[in-house]
This record gives sequence, C-alpha cells and structure tokens, in this order.
Amino acid sequence: MNKRTNLSKINAMKILLIGSGGRESAIAWKLSQSTKVTTIYVTPGNAGTENAKKCCNVSLHSINEYLMFAKDNKIDLTIVGPEQPLVEGIVDLFQKNKLNIFGPNHQAAMLEGSKIFSKNFMQQYGVATASYNSFTSPFAASAYIKNAKFPLVIKANGLAAGKGVEICKNFKEAQNTITKFMIDGAFKEASKSIVIEEFLKGTEASIICITDGKSMIPLVSAQDHKTIFDDNKGPNTGGMGAVAPNPHVTKEVMKDFVNNIMNPTLLGIKKEKFNFHGFIFFGIMITKDGCKCLEYNVRMGDPECQSIVPLMDFDLYQLFMDTLKDKLSNFKFKWKKGTAINVVMTSRGYPGSFNKGNKISIKGHPLVFVAGAVNKNNEIYTNGGRVLSVVAVESSLKQACSKVYKEIDNVHFEGAHYRKDIGLN
Repeated sequence: MNKRTNLSKINAMKILLIGSGGRESAIAWKLSQSTKVTTIYVTPGNAGTENAKKCCNVSLHSINEYLMFAKDNKIDLTIVGPEQPLVEGIVDLFQKNKLNIFGPNHQAAMLEGSKIFSKNFMQQYGVATASYNSFTSPFAASAYIKNAKFPLVIKANGLAAGKGVEICKNFKEAQNTITKFMIDGAFKEASKSIVIEEFLKGTEASIICITDGKSMIPLVSAQDHKTIFDDNKGPNTGGMGAVAPNPHVTKEVMKDFVNNIMNPTLLGIKKEKFNFHGFIFFGIMITKDGCKCLEYNVRMGDPECQSIVPLMDFDLYQLFMDTLKDKLSNFKFKWKKGTAINVVMTSRGYPGSFNKGNKISIKGHPLVFVAGAVNKNNEIYTNGGRVLSVVAVESSLKQACSKVYKEIDNVHFEGAHYRKDIGLN
C-alpha cells in the first residue's frame, strides 16, 4: 500500500511555470506530454496556456507571490521563463525555502542582467568575443567615440527587453545613442551605463545550452529573424520567427563554438562557483575569424524555443529534474530528425504602437504557440505585439518552409503581419 502511494506521488507532479509568451506556451505544451506531470500552473499565462492540456492560468505578480503559491499548492517544480525574476533573485528565494526551481541564481543571472558584467566575464575566462569598452559617464563615452572605428555597437548595460542595442554607422549616430541612453534615460537605470564594442561582420546564430554547473550540453541550434520586414529590413523586434537547426551551424562551427565559447564559459561558471541549473543562451556571430559570443541570456530564447521544443523526443520534465539533481551528464537526449520553423504573427504597427482586441480565428489543427492574446467569452483576441507563432516540423528545410506558410493561411486576425522569408535566407 505504501509503495503504491509513493509511486502515485512520483507520477503526480505539479509545475509552476512563470511567463506569458510563446516560449512559455511551447514549454507548457511539451511538459503536458510527460506522464509524470499532472498540473501546470502558468503565471500569468495567455489565451493559449489557459486552454492547453493540463494547464491552468493563475494571476501572480511578484517573486514573493510565486513563493507563497508554490508553498500553499505544494508545487514540485518551478520553471522561470523570462529573465526579470531571475535577475531579481527568485532562485535564491526558492532555494532558501527548499523548493525546486529551474534557473540560475541572482549572481549567475547577472550574465544577462549586466552587459558590463558579462563582457568582463568573457574577457577573464577567454571567451571569444568582440573587443569592447564600458562607460558610466556620457562625457567619457563621447570622448572615446571621437577616435573610434565605425560602425560600432552601443549596448545598454541592464535589461532593456531586447531593445537596448544600437548599431551606429558614424559619429553622429553614436553621439545620439549615447545621449538617448545615458542622458535621456531611454531605458531608465538600464542605460545609465553602456558598453561600446566593435562591430562584427558575419552570420548570427543562437545556441542554447543546458547546464547543472558541472556540465553543459548544447541543444539544437537555431536561427532567429530579428527585423520586422523581409530581407532583414526595418527595425529590430523581439524576433519574427526561427529555424532549428540553424543551416549555418555546421559541424565545424559547432566545434569552434564548443572549444572557444561554451567550454570557457563553463570554466568560468565553475571558477566563480555560480549556482547555475538552467538554460544559457549564446548569441553568436559566425565570422571569417571564427565564432564570437555576442551575448548571454540565462533562459530559453523566444522565438527560438518555439522551434527547438517541437524537435525534442524526450521528457522535458525529466531533463529539468535530472539537471537539478546534477545528473545532466547522464541524460539521454533524443532529437527528431528534420527541421522546425515557427513564423511569428504580429499586430499591425509592432514594434511601435499597435492595436489590441482583434478576434483571432484558427481553422483546422495547426501547431500554434500563443503569446499576446487573451480569452473573452470563449473567443481569443489579440493583446500584444507578437501575437502567436505558427509552427511546422518536416523532414527538410524546404518542406518545413512550405508547410508553415500553408498553415498560416488557417490563422486570421485583422491587421496581422508576418515575414514571408523565414527559413529562406
């Protein structure tokens, strides 16, 4: 009798998933396939997670509320989707209360929380990256660019929702960006200090790894498409779609990445004794001189996640738990063959001001990961800039491209915009 009771408990896991985007929709979708998981509470969630298998949206608004909910509801595992709670120290708080939580602690989260911290870390541990200088004074930054080589890149030091990066072609653009960031406070405290670094030419790639602080394993590579319009034109967004695996990440590129970026990063994590059980995102540039690390994120990328997760042919919940138990090196990864593509559909006007409240119609059964949408009277309406991702998984890149754009024809809302060239460049 006792054995049966214990077995039932093992196979009745309750999850708290923090976040509201397409990334969280994809993670919830995959977790729901685990026989060990019974309930997934998503906070705040979206229209997709509200109706998803095993899911229930809950309205929580701070790391202290997350903690109380996890305690009161006997949550077995908390998973943090976005970066803000990680930088705020949610992992430290949960671990202090002896609760399972997947993600890096505050100290490790500064790899994303501070560009200056991360660039200094890269330099100290020999991670291949662009040369740089950091500034806390706008006057010192202005003096530096007088003799700088253009183009160059200026980055806000803190979290800026993926928007605190400017490529400056000349002195005037650089001076305007310094003023905008440091004096006008475009991103408040996040841009009071900045990093100025060399501009790298090449092809960008996203490589997300998972680590338990002792070992680090790359997942399937991905290619994000940042700009709003086809042919990589227009302003940057949070991402207009992604392809996995990235066709530009060859075996040679991956070997270069592992030797000159991933392994030195893991060495630094060990040397600094970071408490890091989670995902680490490497934004890299594939240049003629090899791979260079552009940035770290300390969570799954969005929209990369929406293409990587559908290729997983293993129990994601078990991966999380093995990582927390420092057993990552023993986990058996199995990936579906082929290519996954997701195309993001956005509201008209995004990434600027956009309309909300347009009814969404979905015909048939396309694989859709909802982001900026809400339920009203059993109907789904737009509620954000990036509304949803339409996903296709096929045996080849060409077939996946063809399939995903056929599926998009089954999704409609007024003012919908999407790129027509995801996976084609």
